Amino acid sequence: MGAMMGRRSAVGAVMGAAALAAGLAAPAVAQARRRIRFAAVFSDQDIRGEAMRGFVTDLAGQFDVELHLNATLFRQGTELVAIQRNNLEMANLAPQDISRQIPAWSVMTSAYLFRDAEHMRKTFAGDVGREFNRMARDQLNVHVLGPLYFGTRHVNLKPRKRISTPADLAGLKLRMPPGEAWQFLGEALGANPTPVAFAELYTALQTGTVDGQDNPLPTSRTMRFHEVTTQFVLTSHLVAYDLLSISARLWDGLTPAQQAAIQAAADKAIEASTRRHLMQEEEMVNFFRTQGLEVYAPDVAAFRAEAQRRYLASPLSQAWPAGVLDRINAVS
Repeated sequence: MGAMMGRRSAVGAVMGAAALAAGLAAPAVAQARRRIRFAAVFSDQDIRGEAMRGFVTDLAGQFDVELHLNATLFRQGTELVAIQRNNLEMANLAPQDISRQIPAWSVMTSAYLFRDAEHMRKTFAGDVGREFNRMARDQLNVHVLGPLYFGTRHVNLKPRKRISTPADLAGLKLRMPPGEAWQFLGEALGANPTPVAFAELYTALQTGTVDGQDNPLPTSRTMRFHEVTTQFVLTSHLVAYDLLSISARLWDGLTPAQQAAIQAAADKAIEASTRRHLMQEEEMVNFFRTQGLEVYAPDVAAFRAEAQRRYLASPLSQAWPAGVLDRINAVS
C-alpha cells in the first residue's frame, strides 16, 4: 500500500508539474499574438477599408488586428501623436501631418511631385523614399510600410474654355480647400484660387460663384459636380496618398518573421487598393463622357514645369533637401 501511494504521489507530482508548465506557457502563447489597433479616417465602405480587411485576414493567427475606421478611435490629424505616445500601434497617416513636425517632408505634399501612382510607388521604394522614411522613423517613432494611393486630383470647370497650359486658367476662379498650401497650389496651376467649404461647392458651381473645382474623379461623381460643369481637364496635379505606418517601437520588438508577415500583408493591401482605385478612375472618365462632358488631358508637362518653378521660388520649398526635386523627377 505504501509503495502504491508513493507511486500515486510521484505521478501526481509529475502531472502537477505538467499542469503548472502548461499554465505558465499559456500566457506566453497569448502574449505572442500581439494586438495591433489600426486607426483611419476612411470608412469601411472605402476601397481602402476593403484592402485593410484583407490585411487583417492575412495576419489572422499571428496578430489580433483591430480596425478602427471612420475616425472612431482618433480624430483626423491626431493619429501620429497617438503613435508617438504609445496609445496606438498602427495608422493611415497623411503626409501633411508628418510635414508639420518634419518640415523637409513638405516636399512630399507638393503638386506635380509624382507623375502617377506608379512613379510614387517607385519613389518610396527607392533611395529618396528610404531617406524620408528614415527621418520619420528617427524623429517621430514611425515606421512607414508604404504609400496608400487613393486618387489623383484633376481640374473640373464650368466654362467651356479649352485648357492647354497654365496661362489658359488665368482669371478663372478655381475653388481650392481653405489653407495656405491649397491656395498656393491653385496659384501654381495658373488660376485664381477661391476658398469655398466643400459642402457649399455644388451650389457655388451652380451659381457661378466659382468657375471650377479640383478633386479625384470618383469624388466629383459622388458629389454630382458633373451636373453643373462642362469639362474635366486631366491635369493630374496631385497624386493623393497616405502612409500605412506602424509604431517603430512595436516594429523593433517583432521577430524578423513577424516583420516580414506584416510587410507582405501591407504590400498586398496597398497593391489591391491601388489597382481598384485606378480601375475606378478609368470608369469615371467613361462615365463623364457618356454624360456629355469633355474629358481630356492638357499639356501636363507645361503645368508641371510651371508649378515646380513656383514652388522652388516660394518659401514653401526652403526646408526641402537640396536637389530632392530633381532626384524625384529622375525616378523612372
